[in-house]
Amino acid sequence: MRPPSKNEIIIPENPVSQFLFTSTRSAWIWLLIRLYVGYAWITAGWKKIHTDSWTGDNAGAAIEGFVKGSLAKAAEGKDVTAWYAWFLENAVLPNAKLFGFLVAYGELLVGLGLILGLLTGIAAFFGGLMNVSFLFAGTVSTNPLLFIFATWLVLAWKVAGWYGLDRWALSYLGTPWTRSSSQKIGMH
Repeated sequence: MRPPSKNEIIIPENPVSQFLFTSTRSAWIWLLIRLYVGYAWITAGWKKIHTDSWTGDNAGAAIEGFVKGSLAKAAEGKDVTAWYAWFLENAVLPNAKLFGFLVAYGELLVGLGLILGLLTGIAAFFGGLMNVSFLFAGTVSTNPLLFIFATWLVLAWKVAGWYGLDRWALSYLGTPWTRSSSQKIGMH
């Protein structure tokens, strides 16, 4: 760790956040949360992948219905802001088939990443991004809870996958601040 500069103050980590976000002793907590959230994503994605209106011959129909429902809420002034309604109408609706595949396979991949504990922080980030997207579209369901858990998993990325593949993957891949300068620029 580098010494602080003359004009810099380093605030020590408090014991609770140090335990939760940097100590492998907290990994069992994150394992439970990871498995819960991963199961929710993998089951949702698996159902969508095996549903005709998401990824089959009628792909995109489920997204079209979802978007049209969100646009109706926006028109009534309920739950969906104007800017997000614009995004749904002009980006998602014309590409409903593509978004159907992205959502279905994205949910499955997020679930797999969390259950296996592989690139946990990245998987949790994309899960949270989907949760926020669904919330912006006016769907509550379990999205607030899953978003909170995803945010916590992102914060705990260093230890959240300790009981998983991250234990080995992160030590192999390293982190941007622990790689040598030749590795940072792609020179191996």
